[in-house]
Amino acid sequence: MNKRQLGSSNLYVSEISLGCMSLGTDHDKARDIIDRALDAGINYLDTADLYNFGENEKIVGEAVKGRRDDILIGTKVGNNFTPGQEGWTWDPSKAHIKEGVKDSLHRLGIDYIDLYQLHGGTIDDPIDESIEAFEELKGEGLIREYGISSIRPNVIKEYVKKSTIVSVMMQYNALDRRPEEEVLELLSDNGISVLARGPLAKGMLSSDGPQKAKTKAEDGFLDYSQEEVLSISKKWQDYTNNERSAEALALQYVLHNPTVATAVFGASSVKQLEDNLRYLEAEPLSEQTFNELQALTKAITYQKHRS
Repeated sequence: MNKRQLGSSNLYVSEISLGCMSLGTDHDKARDIIDRALDAGINYLDTADLYNFGENEKIVGEAVKGRRDDILIGTKVGNNFTPGQEGWTWDPSKAHIKEGVKDSLHRLGIDYIDLYQLHGGTIDDPIDESIEAFEELKGEGLIREYGISSIRPNVIKEYVKKSTIVSVMMQYNALDRRPEEEVLELLSDNGISVLARGPLAKGMLSSDGPQKAKTKAEDGFLDYSQEEVLSISKKWQDYTNNERSAEALALQYVLHNPTVATAVFGASSVKQLEDNLRYLEAEPLSEQTFNELQALTKAITYQKHRS
C-alpha cells in the first residue's frame, strides 16, 4: 500500500487507515478486524482514551502485540473521565495531558505513542500550556509526534502559528468540503498533514449511500437538504463500476489532495473493512472525474465551530 509522509516528520502512514472507535467491545471481533487491516497493508490505527472510556485502547493494544514495529498508533487526550463511569469534562491542561499519556501507554501496553493528538479544543484553552506539555512529552520520548483533532479554523490557526504539530485530524469528504475552502492550503503551506476522518460521510457515499441518506440525512446534512443528499448519493453510484466501488471513490476523493496523508475510516465488521479495502484495486481517479464529483456538491464554509 502506498504511504504518505505525515507533515515533515519521519512517520509515513498508509493512504487508508483504520479508525478504531467503531470496533465495539467484543475483543475477538475487534482483533479480527485489526488483523485483516494490518494484513492488507494498513499501518496506522487511530484510537482515543475516551472511546469506551479506555476500553478501546486496551483492545488495540492487545491486537497489536507482536506487531508493534510494523505499525503506527495514534491516540488522543483532553477529556477527563473516570473508567466505568459515564460523562467526562474537557481538560487541555498540561497536568492532564502529561498524566493522560501514562494512562494511555498503560492501556495500550506500549512504550511510546507515534502520534498523540489533542482531542478537540477551543480558542479559550490554555493553548501555550497544552503545547508545552506535548513538546515535553516529545522530548521525553513518550510520543514521537503530536497533532490536534479539530474542525475549528481559529483553533487550527493558533496551533499552526505556535506549535510544531505534524497533523490535524478533521472531517473531510465530498459532502463536507469545508476544509477545501479555508484549511487545506494553510496546512499545506506550513508542512502539516490532514488525517481525513469520515471520508464516506456516514456511509452516504458508500455502495448503500442512497439507503443511508434516508436515515443519516433525515434532517439534512450541513448545508444540504435530505433531497439534495439523496440526489448526490444516487449520482455518486453512476461513477462506480467493476473497477471502482463507491467506497473507493469516496476515499480517492479526499486523497486527491496531497495535504491529506491518510483517509481514516471506521469499521464495525470485517465485511465493512473489506468494502473499504476495495480502494486498493480501484482504477486511478482522473482529474476530470474529480472535477465532476466536485460539481455534484457544494463548496461550503465553516459557519459554526470557528473558535
